[in-house]
This record gives sequence, C-alpha cells and structure tokens, in this order.
Amino acid sequence: MNKESAKLYSTVDAMEEIASTKEASEGRSSWECVLLSRQQNRPSASYYIHQICDEFMELHGDRYYGDDKAMITGIGTMGGRAVTFIGNRKGANMKENISCNYGMSNPEGYRKALRAAKQAEKFNRPVICFIDTPGAYPGLGAEQRGIGEAIARNLKEFATLRVPVLSFIIGEGGSGGALGIGIGDKLYMLENAVYSVITPEGFASILLRDPSQAQSAAEAMKMTSRDLKEFQIIHDIIPEAPGGAHTDPAFTANAIKETIERDLDNLCTKTPENLVRYRLRKIRNIDVQLHSDNPETSTKLLEVFTRCRL
Repeated sequence: MNKESAKLYSTVDAMEEIASTKEASEGRSSWECVLLSRQQNRPSASYYIHQICDEFMELHGDRYYGDDKAMITGIGTMGGRAVTFIGNRKGANMKENISCNYGMSNPEGYRKALRAAKQAEKFNRPVICFIDTPGAYPGLGAEQRGIGEAIARNLKEFATLRVPVLSFIIGEGGSGGALGIGIGDKLYMLENAVYSVITPEGFASILLRDPSQAQSAAEAMKMTSRDLKEFQIIHDIIPEAPGGAHTDPAFTANAIKETIERDLDNLCTKTPENLVRYRLRKIRNIDVQLHSDNPETSTKLLEVFTRCRL
C-alpha cells in the first residue's frame, strides 16, 4: 500500500469512528462540555496557529504599557496568503498557566490585539481570532488601566474593520474577555467549546446563591455549541475527535484550516464596504432572532439594561 492509499484509509477510518460516536457526542451534557473545554491538554491557540501556518512571526506589545502573555498576536502565511492571527493563550502546564494568567488578559492584551487588527487593515490582511478564556482579568490593576474601555473599543473597531475577520471559540468563551476579540464576519465554535456571559460557577453563586449548583447552571445557561447554533448566534460547529480535541488535535486543526481557507476564498473577494455592512447586519440580527424565538425573555433583558442605564 502506498502512502496516498494509507492516508486515505486512515482518513476514512477516522470519519467512520466519528460517525459511530456522533450520537454519544450529541448527547453530551453542558457540564461535560464545560469540563472538556477546560482540559489542561486541550489544544491552544498557539498550537492551531503553528499547525495551520506555513510560517508564523509573533508580534509583541501594545505600544502603551507592555506585552500581555495572555494574548498572542502575529503574522502567518497560509498557502502564500498573509494572515494576522490573534488569540487567547492559557499555557500548557502550571508554570505557563501562571505566566499567561490562565488566559485572562489585561487591558494591554486587548490593545495589543487591536494594534494587530488595525495593522492588518492597513496592509489588507484578513484576521483570524482564536478565543479561549474564562474572561478578562478582573484585578485592580486591570481596572485602573481601563479594561472596560479596552474591550469596548475593540467591539467598536472590530465591527468596522475593512478586512475579513473570522473568529473561532476553541475552548472557553467567557464574558467580555471573549467578546473583545469575538466580533467578526463569521463566528465558529468547536464541538465541545462553550460560550457564555459568565462561568457556571459564577452564575450559581450570584443567581442561585449556591456554588454547588454549577452543573445545573451550565444546563440552564444554554452555553454549548449546539445551543448557540440553534439560536443562530454562531455560524457553524467545528467537529472534534469523539473524546475531545485533545485526543486528536491534528484532526481539529485540519478542520479549522479547511474552514479558514474556504471562507477567505469567499470573503476576500468582497469590497470593504460590503464586509462592514454584512458584519453590522449580522450583529444586529442576533437580538432580532432571540426576540422572535423568546420575546418575553428578550423584553425582560431590555428592561433590565434600561434600568441599569438610568
């Protein structure tokens, strides 16, 4: 058997295995997805970037305060196409986790991401974002240096970038920390990733007054890729190996790469004006969809936000 045939057979075997376990995967609970998204050996943004790119050069610093290790930015090439990559970085072990602040960025991390995005816009490079964070860092120093302003500015600027922007939630997509690099033309989630306004533990502590109810909170929050695909908040789900992305990282990396290449071939042909118009319409349609699916919930949320503003 030659190499090409062996590669074909191995691919078919992998697809058959995934098909045979699809039902079990779809039946996975929200809490199980939360645990899988937090796996210590789950592939990180750095892994996917280096697997996808032919070459990659990391960029450092925000030109204001410092270099946040919890955010990785740089320029890579894919089949001769230059692409800017931005991603949350947690670390692969305890030492790296501490160094990267467990993926929780400070304001300088979001300003570094914005610097990379604006540079990409200047040189007409598409932007790819990998999201994997429990949230932005809530410390005193972060507040003093303007973490809220940094995230809000990113929301505004990413919404109107004049180049294609693709975002992938590869693990935890937590709160404003995820939104800070999560605005784009298309938003994807890995099969076992989660996306929510707060962690299940935080939800249980604040609303249920019982931290031990985190599992029940995860089910109620509708934070899995299946839930968010149903709500039409994300475009599609990227498949993982049956046991999770950490059991076969190359399979998921290849699926992400194929998605990027397919979307960029399409989006790079559109004018900047059309890109921005489509992106803004997509963002506005999220509330329209949620309101049409559950108008009572949407109205209550609007009332709460109105009271907060007053």
